[in-house]
Amino acid sequence: MTPPPDPSRTAGEGTDAHLVFARRMDRIDGLAHYRRQFVGTEAGTAAGAAADPFVYLDGNSLGRPTLASVGRITEFLTHNWGTRLIRGWDEEWMELPFRIGDELGRVALGAAPGQVFIGDSTTVLLYKLARAAVDYRRVGSEPARTEIVLDTDNFPTDRYLIEGIAAERGLTLHWIHSDPAGGVSLDQVRAAIGQQTALVLLSHVAYRSGFLADMRRITAAAHSVGALVLWDLSHSVGSVPVELDLCDVDLAVGCSYKYLNGGPGAPAFGYVRRDLQDVLTQPIQGWMGTKDVFTMGPGYHPADGIRRFQSGTPPVVGMLAMQDTIAMIGEAGIEEVRAKSVALTEFAITLVDEWLVPLGVRLTSPRDHTHRGGHVTVNHPAMRQVTTTLWEHDFIPDFRGPEGLRIGLSPLSTSFVETLEGVAAIRDVLRGVLLGQAGLAPGTGIAAGFGQSGPGNGR
Repeated sequence: MTPPPDPSRTAGEGTDAHLVFARRMDRIDGLAHYRRQFVGTEAGTAAGAAADPFVYLDGNSLGRPTLASVGRITEFLTHNWGTRLIRGWDEEWMELPFRIGDELGRVALGAAPGQVFIGDSTTVLLYKLARAAVDYRRVGSEPARTEIVLDTDNFPTDRYLIEGIAAERGLTLHWIHSDPAGGVSLDQVRAAIGQQTALVLLSHVAYRSGFLADMRRITAAAHSVGALVLWDLSHSVGSVPVELDLCDVDLAVGCSYKYLNGGPGAPAFGYVRRDLQDVLTQPIQGWMGTKDVFTMGPGYHPADGIRRFQSGTPPVVGMLAMQDTIAMIGEAGIEEVRAKSVALTEFAITLVDEWLVPLGVRLTSPRDHTHRGGHVTVNHPAMRQVTTTLWEHDFIPDFRGPEGLRIGLSPLSTSFVETLEGVAAIRDVLRGVLLGQAGLAPGTGIAAGFGQSGPGNGR
């Protein structure tokens, strides 16, 4: 891809203030050195290889791999698996889901040891914990609790599986009608819950808008009527500080391939508060959740503690890469990660207001950073076409229908200049699309827009 022109060198325009700001922020960024530890960034490329030209604004869907993970996976193949073979189970692998879980709980989830494990996919873990919760609250102790509360704009998997559980267990769904440009408020939850509520399922950060829910007060409200709460942390873990123990959260699930950089299809994690572990019955009874895995007895006897929420063989290879980002978060501190996340999203919103709003774009994420996670969403009817064109030219944001473009800013791997280049590319492609629709330009390609005022090549 031919780099677009640097706006600081555009004749007649002088020095671009946003580019100057972005470069200064990158120079003083205390987390900037982590960017060099990711595959494909201009400084994180192996010697002799070309730097990745991508402008990547989709870390909230799939994070970049780390250089350390390349080495870790290679070492695993050649040594841990290659030479230790089945001995690896006794030496390390059986305990890996709990060792990684404890470390993730410590650095990013505010969870004491023995409450977090790495297991199945996000969908399967959500099913396990949701089924266990409603059975405990309704079948186990309070038959009158016949409702599950959830919202209409939660991630599709969350909604689909809860619909299935309701059908399986003869429960009804109480829908909170949430704003796709916002999220679920405390007042909405309070209005929806009651003595009939068995479970409340919500996302901590809304996948579409990035709205950051009030975990502590919503959890307390649910507890006040005797309901359990299951939080989906997929869009917050590794970007937003989470305090599961402090907020007295019952259950939580989250994926590892976004801000934790675990790789495509990497397994999810589950959290079960300690006092619930031996009273909940998880519905997928597999051999890895038994009291003595190798007894191979005639009946299922669940293990004590968090191990009982395991089912099948741990996905050892899938757990490898996330360890390196968890280590980075532990070293940097989740509060520092959050501070950079806020700075990146604030900068992106400034650019959106100046460059995209005049083109008819609407910001559909909260402006107040205390109510915003790590991504920013903008809406325009042309965003599907804009995203397609950007992808063809190695600028990678994310599209969410019907007309939303998400700008995902992963604090450890995204720079301020990269953010500027990405938003400028969105501007220029959208401008080209609009001119083409008006019959004022020969085409809608990225080159036409960049030829007028490029986003810069300052990384």
